[in-house]
Amino acid sequence: MQKEYINRINLALQFIDDHLDGELSLDTIAKVALYSPFHFHRIFKAVIGETLNAYINRRRIEKIASILIHKKEVSITELSLQYGFSSNSSFTRAFKNFYGVSPTEFRKQLPNKYSKIGKVESKIGQKDLIFEKYICNITNHLNWIKMNARIEVKETPELHFASITHIGVDGIENVFEKLIKWGRSKGILENPEAKMARVFHDSFKITSPDKVRMSICILMGEPFTTEGEITPVTIKKGRSIVGRFEITPDSFEKSWSSLFIWMSEQGYTKAEEKPFEIYHNDFREHPENEFLVDFYIPIE
Repeated sequence: MQKEYINRINLALQFIDDHLDGELSLDTIAKVALYSPFHFHRIFKAVIGETLNAYINRRRIEKIASILIHKKEVSITELSLQYGFSSNSSFTRAFKNFYGVSPTEFRKQLPNKYSKIGKVESKIGQKDLIFEKYICNITNHLNWIKMNARIEVKETPELHFASITHIGVDGIENVFEKLIKWGRSKGILENPEAKMARVFHDSFKITSPDKVRMSICILMGEPFTTEGEITPVTIKKGRSIVGRFEITPDSFEKSWSSLFIWMSEQGYTKAEEKPFEIYHNDFREHPENEFLVDFYIPIE
């Protein structure tokens, strides 16, 4: 019964993500999840840990934050109206309550941290004051990439995954074990082309780690049909930056940050598709407990 709950909540989460700029009423989403509105509201809160309205508002704010990071030319006022806020002032209040700064300040701050120049004006009026820590940060990340990754930009085919949805960073190992057990029972993992993977639906840059939604996956050779709590995830055909790493678990965050900085330095723009990882070994069998893993950033 619990698997059925999770599968229906997955349908709702995907629908919400696909319609953040549209009407998202309780009745509509409950219908997608095949529940009565009253029942759905209670189940959603129990599974996700947030009310439906709180979740939708958070995802809309995070979506706008992501656009502010990647598309400097888009108007903040247009974004606030597009994503369901009644006015720019109401959006600004909600955004500031969430991130601690206004959308305008958020947009100013983040590019400075990762720009090639890293220059800002100080409060006492000194111009072109260089924050060396930002430049040092960029240099460190680019050096990390140079030493630890082999990077390609290549066309990737449409990819099909069988997945279990997981929210937050705790308990990931248990989800991998559950999926591996399922894959072995089906004989899927006997195929050398079958790889374990992870798809990120949220960014750690804008979403709290305990709320980041991800899909723990097995890469399949063909489209997959839902089986209990095992649901399909598809990455569309397109161009991706692919970084091959051989790293310990504690180096994943730095590797992802470095790859995104490399993307920015090279002038690429992230596409709407979700970043993901594909693993090529069991790190527990590696002499130094390292993952051989490809990081994918879909690009425009």
